[in-house]
Amino acid sequence: MDVEAKPVDAATRDAALDALKQIFGDRFTTSEAVRHQHGKDESYHTPMAPDAVVFAESEEEIARAVTVCNRLKYPVIPFGTGTSLEGHIGALRGGVSIDTSLMNRVLAVHAEDLDVTVQPGVTRKQLNEHLRDTGLFFPIDPGADASIGGMTATRASGTNAVRYGTMRENVLSLRIVTPSGEIIRTSRRARKSSAGYDLTRLFVGSEGTLGVITEITLKVYGIPEAISSAVCQFDTLEGAVDSVITTIHAGVPVARMELLDEVQMGACIEYSKLEGYEAKPTIFFEFHGSEAGVKEQAETVEGITGEFGGSSFQWATRTEDRNALWQARHDAFYAALAQRTGSQGWPTDVCVPVSRLAECIRETKKDIVESGLYAPLVGHVGDGNFHLVYIIDPENEEELSRAKAHSERMVHRALDMDGTCTGEHGVGYGKMPYLEQEHGPALNMMRSIKRALDPNNIMNPGKIVEI
Repeated sequence: MDVEAKPVDAATRDAALDALKQIFGDRFTTSEAVRHQHGKDESYHTPMAPDAVVFAESEEEIARAVTVCNRLKYPVIPFGTGTSLEGHIGALRGGVSIDTSLMNRVLAVHAEDLDVTVQPGVTRKQLNEHLRDTGLFFPIDPGADASIGGMTATRASGTNAVRYGTMRENVLSLRIVTPSGEIIRTSRRARKSSAGYDLTRLFVGSEGTLGVITEITLKVYGIPEAISSAVCQFDTLEGAVDSVITTIHAGVPVARMELLDEVQMGACIEYSKLEGYEAKPTIFFEFHGSEAGVKEQAETVEGITGEFGGSSFQWATRTEDRNALWQARHDAFYAALAQRTGSQGWPTDVCVPVSRLAECIRETKKDIVESGLYAPLVGHVGDGNFHLVYIIDPENEEELSRAKAHSERMVHRALDMDGTCTGEHGVGYGKMPYLEQEHGPALNMMRSIKRALDPNNIMNPGKIVEI
């Protein structure tokens, strides 16, 4: 989607920046390099730098800043680590980027209740390092070492979602600075409640368009007694996908079930120096539980994969071997980029009901071949979600056009199968054109919510819904 910047007028901008400088002092900057960093995520979308960046240290500072910006109708773009994939942090109309990386404290660990409370700048790896000696861990793993605030704002998920769910299922409560500058708490720490509207779920996935997240209370889990990873390779992609579907139907509580097509697997073998594997459709499995439970899960799944032409499992039981295997999976994007010097990656994703997964992947792969594109496929296929990354020459307009056309066909295919235009990357402004088809009249209700909570349209304007 091509978006033209529509900045506020110079007088409003100058008044806002003067006020923000008074609040943040030397944590306010208009440095071109810092501004560029805060206007560019991991996507192919054109960088759109904010007018200034502020580094917040407290909820109160954010509330003061947002109050000023709301009075002046000046845009606010919350920023975590910048690892989003659909242009979420681009300052389409100028404004200030509020960076929460300095708000990086773990505030409370309630081990007996299996929950923790953190500031938004705490990263996924930092949280798990903090929890390591408690016997607990936080399972949501989108690959990047994203901030918990950003993961909440984008409703992130990742490789463990098939067993542990997404951020939607794992956020218990939030503190929010609303567009008016008010500070609210969306719920208490109780695991369930029937008390009023579910405001927590409203803000999870709102991508900074309804407020700034300043505190998150999360579910955490006991570290499993046994963890084992295995790799299974297939002669056909259909065999791999059918194995996934049958495993889900059998009710096996697999922790991770990651599909790599033959193109992506070949890139990972070369980039991550994976030995003993072939460039074939591959599934990475991980099993969590007791020693006996893991053994039973693995035997069941290995029996299923064998029925669909899968190889014998190649095991990674030592921690260092498992880490190397999953690091290779997380490095899939960089492995794909490395196959073409000077290229740029355009990641995208869709999600369909699991029963339609094989058909959607098959038609998407056929379309890739016919389009002449290099686009490796990976997937959190246990929940019907798969990703492509188009590896393109950024100077080749014709190639970019082919990638855009293919992406549009893939999205429409997923929607026709009663799926979604994005399983986990979020909307930003990159997926906005598809929301009308996906949501129909419900999109107007989203606009109504946006108008009601943010009447001056200051919160990350131009993302998710346009008003």
